[in-house]
Amino acid sequence: MPVFAYKARGADGNVVAGTVDAEEQKAAVERLRAQKFVILEIGEQSSGPFDAVKKLFKKKGKVYARDLVLFSRQLSTLVSAGVPIVQSLSILEAQAENPAFKEVLNLVRADIESGLSISDALRKHPDAFPELYTSMIKAGELGGILDTILERVTSYLESNEALKAKVKSAMMYPIIVLSICFVITIFLLTFVIPRFATIFQSFGAELPLLTQLLLDLSTLMIRYFYLILLAPVAGYYGFRKWYKTPTGQKIVDARVLTLPLFGIILKKVAVARFTRTLGTLIKSGVPILQALETVAATAGNVIIAEAVLSARESIREGGHLSDPLRKSGIFPNMVTAMISVGEETGALDTMLSKIADFYDQEVDTAVKGLTSLIEPLVIVVMGAIVGTIVAAMFLPMFGMGELASNMEGK
Repeated sequence: MPVFAYKARGADGNVVAGTVDAEEQKAAVERLRAQKFVILEIGEQSSGPFDAVKKLFKKKGKVYARDLVLFSRQLSTLVSAGVPIVQSLSILEAQAENPAFKEVLNLVRADIESGLSISDALRKHPDAFPELYTSMIKAGELGGILDTILERVTSYLESNEALKAKVKSAMMYPIIVLSICFVITIFLLTFVIPRFATIFQSFGAELPLLTQLLLDLSTLMIRYFYLILLAPVAGYYGFRKWYKTPTGQKIVDARVLTLPLFGIILKKVAVARFTRTLGTLIKSGVPILQALETVAATAGNVIIAEAVLSARESIREGGHLSDPLRKSGIFPNMVTAMISVGEETGALDTMLSKIADFYDQEVDTAVKGLTSLIEPLVIVVMGAIVGTIVAAMFLPMFGMGELASNMEGK
């Protein structure tokens, strides 16, 4: 039976530590609560080297965005109906289908019962609840409008997921088609072309340059097959490691925003996400400096994050939000002008929401336009690659046919 180590506060107020045997953590928590303990920390204790190895290789479950959206929507409904927060969490924990999220909700409920605020309990699980989420929940707690804040954060999460889906849909089609094209090309070079090479060698005729180049490429592929397959994998992991460095991340994030076609869409996405996030935070009562810090942390692009932090510094020194955003070159003049108007009229949150709605439509239009442009382009590229291979294989046959005709004429 698993052993759980715990630290808890007893009925006399003293903090004690110990262990308890239970089938699962939930049962251990319930047993300690029955003894009037307020749990501060609890976790499974390794009883031997094999348990340590199992824990090392045990895959940690992931909490998905859809889990968070559904949880927020249901919690908003329960809180609006007057159901106590602990009881609401118990209901949602029982309904949760994702085991990882179920465990998180169990721990959150235990922390709230031990005296933590909702936002502090959620903040202990950053993999499940991002900084933006917990900041809004804290604002809702302080303002006594938790149900309203939950409704807003749910709408924000849904809009954000819809935006991500649009970008993914634009990128998935060319990636899938080009991947299929790559697999077909590898198959032709490693299995089909070598058979043609044997036929050509038996005739002993001089091959066209295109055919000879293709045969050399095929020989290279066969000889260094494993190296060629491993090179992209090694390159990918090397790139990921380099990207995690401050220099690498800054270079890549800057180049991404200047990519043809995709760069335009990514800039629109950045504007939509920035305005939606900041507008939602301000409307929820989060102070502007804290809101900008949260937006920078969730920007997903270091160049955009730097622009946001520059705007935060400007406001801290008594300046405006729009000026540093304009100087960054990322945000269009229309956006910075509307933000400036929002600052002057005291309706910044409303103006940001309108900009976000507009750019959501802009992203949708841009994605549709890009998809309609990429589809024929990808087909042409794939046809050109396969067509070149086929032509290179049949050119020698035409030459051999002409040679045979000339020999018969003589």
